[in-house]
Formats: sequence, structure tokens, C-alpha cells
Amino acid sequence: MTSHTLAADRPFDTICMVGLGYIGLPTAAVMASRKLNIVGLEVTPHVVDTINKGGIHIVEPHLDGYVKDAVENGFLRATLTPEPADAFMIAVPTPIDGEKKSDLSYVMSAGRAIAPVLKQGDIVILESTSPVGATERLLAALSEARPDLSFPVRGQEGCDVHIAYCPERVLPGKVVEELVSNDRAIGGMTKACTARAMALYALFVEGTLFPTDTRSAELCKLAENAFRDVNIAYANELANVCEGLDMNVWEVIHLANRHPRVNILQPGPGVGGHCIAVDPWFIAEVAPDDTPLIQAARHVNDGRPYRVVDRVKAACAALGKDEKDITIACYGLAFKPDIDDLRESPSLQIAREIADNHAGTVLVVEPNVEAGYDPVKGATLVDMSDAYAKADVHLMLVDHKEFKAAKAPRGAIVDVKGIWKQ
Repeated sequence: MTSHTLAADRPFDTICMVGLGYIGLPTAAVMASRKLNIVGLEVTPHVVDTINKGGIHIVEPHLDGYVKDAVENGFLRATLTPEPADAFMIAVPTPIDGEKKSDLSYVMSAGRAIAPVLKQGDIVILESTSPVGATERLLAALSEARPDLSFPVRGQEGCDVHIAYCPERVLPGKVVEELVSNDRAIGGMTKACTARAMALYALFVEGTLFPTDTRSAELCKLAENAFRDVNIAYANELANVCEGLDMNVWEVIHLANRHPRVNILQPGPGVGGHCIAVDPWFIAEVAPDDTPLIQAARHVNDGRPYRVVDRVKAACAALGKDEKDITIACYGLAFKPDIDDLRESPSLQIAREIADNHAGTVLVVEPNVEAGYDPVKGATLVDMSDAYAKADVHLMLVDHKEFKAAKAPRGAIVDVKGIWKQ
């Protein structure tokens, strides 16, 4: 077997980012800004064409400039075909199925795609948020596909291809900044794998790199998001209580947070995004009998959209009009403010539920999606002024900057973000 020798002055000549979505593209662009040669592997021709023209297909502050500069300077290009590289970073979706179990089909598909081009000296790093043991499953799939190469064995050093896990921990809307500034937990299958992965992340991460093993790194990411989910569930449950008692939850939280050791979060329509709404189930999947609190928090947050829909129905009933003559406007569809990401969005779920069941007109206002996009069947995407003029019931779901800057509309208001009622 021919040894693959890496250049002494640049240990990673080419880095392949597998998946160019909300995490993969910003990571690729940030690395390319460090004058690293990045090849992005994607399955969607439109995404590849858009990036190779210096454009972006997602909304994320400052990302457009990074991508444009990286492409123009020759440090970033996208492709549909796997190519040899020195490092492969996998950032593909890891959704849950209808039974709240993890779906690693995208990860395994990515592994099968890059397996033919792997060579001695390469490293494969899984970044996708995954259940404990996912990296080991990826390793097994790669080993089966490439029996001519040796892969790491826990407790033993020496292998042809290193394997590691390093979860992202960025906030949508600040991804470009936090990819560089945030600390990272880097877990390798062996100590040598960890060291190799840390050498790669040291090229663009200014935060502290913490070495660990793959399973600890996997659970670390899940624990972070489950912690946040539990705290959000408390705020949402408090909102349920206050709504049932006809009280102002925003005032209650404001007063409670005057205690020096209390910091209750703000309630909302539920929990969305690919991480917080999904990751706690990954823990429950591997430890179903030891996670009653985590599972209870998930049920509280998953049930919150139905409480919001009930409030809208009550607001319509209070108008004393025929339902078909009532127009409802839903403000915001994204899972958090000022982004276009609709994944696991409770606001989108609520808007769809209303559109499916309301006899009258339903309008949706989402300034971060393109005109002509139809995310809610049976509803009409309009601008804010149209919604203000036409709606009888106004449902505030996402505190986008455009909504926060505007005065409250006239008519019945259901505000689950505290913008118009706070």
C-alpha cells in the first residue's frame, strides 16, 4: 500500500464539506476565508450552481459576502461528484421519524458517497447532530465499503483513515461569527483521531478545542440542547398556566426574574429548528427509562402549538361573526427571528393547522421567504400592510425585526411573543 504523505506546511491541502446547508455552507465559507481549499459536495444541482456563481441559497447574515469572496478567489467550489480530499466533514440532516427515532440515512448515504475516494491519511469527521453511537455506525459502514483500508479501533492506535465527531453549536443568525468564536468538543475514535481532528479545527476556530471521545462529544451536543428544551418548556408551561388564569405571563416572568438567582426564559409558540426540537429525542431513544424529565419537556413544547390554535379559535368566536367572514393573519413562519429556516417550526405548524381548518381567509406574513413561495397551502402570503388592512384576528408567532418595529394592528390580537401585549 502506498503511503500518502501530507505536506509539512499544510496538513490539509483539500477539505471536502459534505452537505452545503445551514451548517455546511457557512463552515465551508469560513474555512475558505482562511485560504483553505474547500470542495463542497452536494446532491442538489441548483445549490451547486448557485454557490459556484458566488451566491447562496439560504438566509444567514454576512454569509453572502463570505461565499462570494471565497468563490471569486478560488478557495471554494461545489460539486455533485465526490472527489479525493485530505479531510471530509459531514454536515447532513439527521431527522427523526414518526416514532421519534433517529434517521441516519443521510449520514450513511454521505458515507457511501465518499467511501470510493478515501485514501490512506484521510480523516472523516461527522458534524451532524446524532444519537450516541452514530459515529461508530458510520465507521462500520466505511469499513465495510473499503476493506482495503484500515479504520480505527477503540483502544488501539494506528489506522489508514481517522474518524472523529465534532458537533456544531451555533445560533442561526450568528452562524458565521460563532463558527469561529465558539468552543468545540472534538471526539475521536482514538487519541490519534482526536489529535488529527483538532489540527483541522485549529485552522479556523478561535475558541478553545476540548479533546474527548466520540460518544462523549455526541452526548455533549444532545445534553446542551435538551437543557435548553427543558428550560423553554418551563416558560411555555408557565404561559399555559397564565393563559388559563387570564394573567399576563410576560409580567409574571419579568417580576420573577428580579430574583437574583432566577432567569426564566421567554415563552413562545413551541420549539423549532432542527436541533432543540429533535435532539432530546436522541437521548430518549438510547435511554428511554432514564429520561422522564427530558421527555416531559418535549411533550410540553410539542403541545404548545395546539394551545395557540385554541386561543385563535377563541378569538374568532369572541367576534360574534360567521367564521367564513373572519380573516386571520399569521405573522412569522420561521422557527426563530430574522431567518428563513422553517425546519420543525411550530409557527409553520400553527399556520398550517389554521389554514386547514378555518372556513375564512388565512393570510401569512413572512418577510424572510421569497415571493411566490407557498409554505402554507390554503393561505396567502402577503406583506405586513395587507395583513394589517384585511385581517380581523392577528396572530403574532415570530418576533422578526420588522414586526417589533411596527405598532400593534387594530383588531383581535393573539400574541405569543409579547411584542404587542408586553
